[in-house]
Amino acid sequence: MPSTLALATQPLQTLLRVQREAAPLAERAEALRAGLLACPQVRQAWYLIWQPQSCTYAQEGGGTPLPPGQGDPLAASDQALFDQLQQQPQLNLEQLRALPCWLAGRLRRAAVHHGQALALELLPGQAGVLLLEVEAEAGLEWLPWVRELLAQLLTLAAGMARSAPLLGGDPQPAVLLDGEARPLDHNAALAALLGERRLAGLTAILPVNYRQLVAACLTQRRAIEQVEAQDGERILIWCFIPDAVDGRVLARCRDASREVQEAREAARAGRLYRLITENTTDLISRHTPDGLFLDASPASWTLLGYWPEQLRGQSVQELLHPQDRGLLVQRTAEALEQDGYHTMTYRIRHRDGHYLWFETASRAIRETYTGAVVEVVSVSRDITARVQAEENRRRLAEVVEANTDLVLFIEAGGRLSYLNPAARRALGLEAAAAAPRLDGLLTGSDLARLQGEGWAAAEQLGVWSSEVQLCRQGAAPLPVSLVLLAHQAAGGERYYSLVARDMSERELRESQQRRHQDELAHTARLVTLGELASGIAHEINQPLAAVVNYAGASQRYLQSLGSNPQAAERIAQGLARITEHANHAAEVIKRLRGFLRKGQRRMQALQPDEVAREAVRLCQWEAGNRQVTIDECFAGSLPAVYADRVLLEQVLLNLLRNAMDANGEAHPGQPSRIRLSAAEDAGQLCLRVTDEGPGVSAEALEHIFTPFYTSKAEGLGLGLSMSRSIIEGFGGALEARPAAGGGLTLECRLPLGRTEQQEEA
Repeated sequence: MPSTLALATQPLQTLLRVQREAAPLAERAEALRAGLLACPQVRQAWYLIWQPQSCTYAQEGGGTPLPPGQGDPLAASDQALFDQLQQQPQLNLEQLRALPCWLAGRLRRAAVHHGQALALELLPGQAGVLLLEVEAEAGLEWLPWVRELLAQLLTLAAGMARSAPLLGGDPQPAVLLDGEARPLDHNAALAALLGERRLAGLTAILPVNYRQLVAACLTQRRAIEQVEAQDGERILIWCFIPDAVDGRVLARCRDASREVQEAREAARAGRLYRLITENTTDLISRHTPDGLFLDASPASWTLLGYWPEQLRGQSVQELLHPQDRGLLVQRTAEALEQDGYHTMTYRIRHRDGHYLWFETASRAIRETYTGAVVEVVSVSRDITARVQAEENRRRLAEVVEANTDLVLFIEAGGRLSYLNPAARRALGLEAAAAAPRLDGLLTGSDLARLQGEGWAAAEQLGVWSSEVQLCRQGAAPLPVSLVLLAHQAAGGERYYSLVARDMSERELRESQQRRHQDELAHTARLVTLGELASGIAHEINQPLAAVVNYAGASQRYLQSLGSNPQAAERIAQGLARITEHANHAAEVIKRLRGFLRKGQRRMQALQPDEVAREAVRLCQWEAGNRQVTIDECFAGSLPAVYADRVLLEQVLLNLLRNAMDANGEAHPGQPSRIRLSAAEDAGQLCLRVTDEGPGVSAEALEHIFTPFYTSKAEGLGLGLSMSRSIIEGFGGALEARPAAGGGLTLECRLPLGRTEQQEEA
């Protein structure tokens, strides 16, 4: 009896449900096993279905798999058991194990022997057998009663009547719910809607508050309609109808996905239309056929300074520019009447009084039957900036055409696409002639420089400049100052422009300027030698006096040649000394002639310490007379600089003599020192002259390189100015600053790394 009571619990209710829902056989078998295993006397349960093709029973549902039988599997057969069950629906397992069938061997191998095999059909027309293994101390007399009970339950589930008479005929998905919102019955339309989910998935398609809706429906005794629920991408509309007598609720639904979606799209479109109309920067307006404002979007305030209500009833013609008014109104009316659409560009007056450029697209709204224009809808935008930009581009094009500089446009591939008239005249091209190739316009070295560093610099910095020569047909190359500009079109494409300025006149002026500067430097050297005349005379007189002395001594030795055996040797020594001092005098004269050389500059690689020592020798005698000691501090292995020897020597001589004057001013009649140093610093050669003079004030320091500025009573103020010009001509710089211990330091900085070949290039 305890076992019988256990069968009437929830698992058997589940079996009834799955049978009524026509669940798959595996689910039915598992529900049957769960209900039987709830009985404490049952150790194990299996459900097997009959397979007519192989004449064997196959296990269905869960449970411990039975092992295969004994013998050849290809010869396996349960026909004897099937025939026995047709005659006797229940069979003890001991009797089954004695039958000559495949299942008997499987039970023997599984050591299952105490229980019964019950013939049971979970699917109508599908024979099956239920194997029950019970505890060893339990009897078997109650098992036939269990079979009868299960058979009646299955028969009841298969033929159970619907709870609602109209439910089965309802074409819409419907479900009958009790007062606790539990499903009692449903129709085929709902089963089709649920699909493989079956009734267990009902809560997924009901509204989330369906329990509250059922309670409210029964309590208030009224139907609740238009309740929306989401089923994946589908939208279901539910209606709850109460049955107050039996305390049930019929819930019906329909697929309203398209309807709801269209309503949502319409609402979204309406909101979007209002959003666009209210927030667009364009002015959307409606007009009567004769041009009166009917309505306008809020953009009217931003564009014209009028609110929409201020424009209603106002004529458009009153806002037009007087020059546009007459012809524009007539053309617009004709175009709308004939074509129904018109676009125009015109000037319109802002509320503040200034005029704006507008572009308006208008469409005519016609009466359905007569076709007459009853309304005009317009979309207007402010194009003042665009019109001004076009006007600026037109003016810029005129400037490019009239420019005397050469302007050339280059596409991304390097092809010349445009040359202005000045470029065509300079290159000797006719107005209709095709643009030349870029590689034919530049020399080999200039083209390589443009392609090597020009494109990269223009891409990175936007501009690159250089001095090149443009090849011309039948004429000498044209020297120009070239600027390469990189641009980007609106679509992102890259293009370039070349702006070249004819430098022929500039080179001529620079050549004349260099010639005048050389003349001035030569004159300054003559003046300097005049000032150093005493020192130069002393330097020449010393070797000449020595020559006279050695010549007189040699004559005396000649007279005693016969009586003095050492006379011949003394004469030879005298002649050697005469030759040495004569060469020294000749070297001094050679240096002076070189210093006074007049002509074009001769740029060459120079050792800076040699040039500096030569300048020291030229002013050494003057320094001695002024009691000035020149300390030479040259770093070892100084790099060569590229300059003109005479001009660099002249600059150093000017700096040294200025330092002597400063020392004489601060230390009259007393010994003083000048420091001349040379070293490499940050890729440049630095030649510094530091004196012990009184120094220069900050105000005067700004003007010492100005031409004709001098603090000396007899000075012209050209020495430092000319020296700076010479150094800048070498690509360097000449600067002045206060010295650390007082006095003034003049620093000459010259670039390194240049060669004669580079200068010629």
